Amino acid sequence: MPSRTRKSWPYDSRIVNLDFQLDDLRVFCLAARKASFAATALELGTSPAYVSKRIAILEKSLGVTLFHRAARRVTVTEDGERVYQSAQEIFEGVERMGETVAGGRVDPRGALRVTTSFRLGRKHIAPALSELARRYPALDITLDVVDRRVDLIAENVDLDVRIADIEEPHFVAHRIAESRRVLCAAPGYLAARGQPATVAELARHDCLVLRDRNQAFGVWRIHGPAGAEKVKVTGRLSSNNSEIVRGWASDGQGILFAAHWDVAEDLAAGKLVRILPECHGPADIWAATTVRLRDSAKVRVCVAFLREQLAKGPYALAE
Repeated sequence: MPSRTRKSWPYDSRIVNLDFQLDDLRVFCLAARKASFAATALELGTSPAYVSKRIAILEKSLGVTLFHRAARRVTVTEDGERVYQSAQEIFEGVERMGETVAGGRVDPRGALRVTTSFRLGRKHIAPALSELARRYPALDITLDVVDRRVDLIAENVDLDVRIADIEEPHFVAHRIAESRRVLCAAPGYLAARGQPATVAELARHDCLVLRDRNQAFGVWRIHGPAGAEKVKVTGRLSSNNSEIVRGWASDGQGILFAAHWDVAEDLAAGKLVRILPECHGPADIWAATTVRLRDSAKVRVCVAFLREQLAKGPYALAE
């Protein structure tokens, strides 16, 4: 995605032919964020040829090349970066004017595609989106639960809700909720195998490994009194489904490192108990998008609604 550093318009407005429309600038900005003419065309409901034509007209009007073109992806040139930043200033002004005229009310509408992991989706995201659909009847919402990293551009996803930081520099990250991973096991397992006294001792225990779509397999990154530590764990049981792994932990099969909201009920019921309670790992909920919130009413409303629903109410994450 283009750099967020604001730069001034690089051309003398007296000598540049500005014979283009705001629609062409919008097409350009969307293509810059998605890094694909095909993905841009899909979002707009048109053809890649149309997108390419509008970009070409804009390039001719400005007298610059806006994209480096490749077979499947396009990347913004240095001139394109400066045009993008200036275009954002233009659109911010137009949006402020529009919201002033509309009294600040802009209803979201259209298709909204959301992806997330299985358990988070089933327990929290799905019921929250049901409420969102009830509140905004012009939204058509699709929720896909997957056990792999999602390519938002190639798969035309509006929001990917993750239990991990957003590492891709071309995505926009929105924190939805704060949480922590905790270490726990069934009382029966601890009675048979004993309590680990340090993070390093976890390597000698049976650990239940979750093949998480956003985490390195079998590597636990833990923060505690000794600071940040990393331990390679092994065990005879692993799965890509957190509900299965949590069930194995309750059965006494090994030690689990899971988000607190995921195991809160079992901890409260005594099926699981905390291990090394002073140790924890990051498990904040983030939403990755290809657009900034100000650029999409449907994304802006969904992010705000998920923050609200996961913080309080029947679908909130357990603290």
